[in-house]
Amino acid sequence: MINRSLPAIFTVSLFLLSSCTTVKYNTLEKIGIHKRDLLVANVKDARDAQKDAQEQFKDALERFGSVVEIEETGLKKAYNRLSDEYDDSKDAAEEVSDEIDDVQEVAEDLFKEWNSEIDEYTDANLKRSSQQQLRDTQSRYKDMLTTMEAAERSMQPVLDTFKNNVLFLKHNLNAQAVGSLKGTFTNLESDIDRLIEQMNRSIERSNQFIAEMQ
Repeated sequence: MINRSLPAIFTVSLFLLSSCTTVKYNTLEKIGIHKRDLLVANVKDARDAQKDAQEQFKDALERFGSVVEIEETGLKKAYNRLSDEYDDSKDAAEEVSDEIDDVQEVAEDLFKEWNSEIDEYTDANLKRSSQQQLRDTQSRYKDMLTTMEAAERSMQPVLDTFKNNVLFLKHNLNAQAVGSLKGTFTNLESDIDRLIEQMNRSIERSNQFIAEMQ
């Protein structure tokens, strides 16, 4: 995936995916792209993926709400629409997870390099200052990652509810199935509200981390 938040030149990384990590980082650094830049960019991508997932879950909830009001003659069409919404929601959730994985990978490499380079200092004061900066940055990153992962976990129960009801509608294309869906709509609506609230906290923490790193 091409990073949405980086200049076009960052797409050069796509050509380096087959290379080892060290070669990739060294090549990017030669054109002025450092691990810090990649980390900030990946955090932005993870934040944007969560925003996209929020919109998808909202759309899916709206579709779910409309399905429970559809007459029996439209059940097959209703199933197809709801099934498509589930697939899109699942894809959006997977995108969020992939972006979070990218954030973790670059962050681990960045902190590993930073920590190893501290031993190269010959000035004790500068060394202590760099160590403190590393600890502070790691602490802010840990807080941000915690909220990201909490938002990620909150997506699965919503997806499970969608999947269960899509399957039930598929297996019971009749008025009785629609009647049973009405009973879960309120709970699903509440789950998605909590999911969006959790994602908002994660997005806010990501924005704070990005601002502090720039």
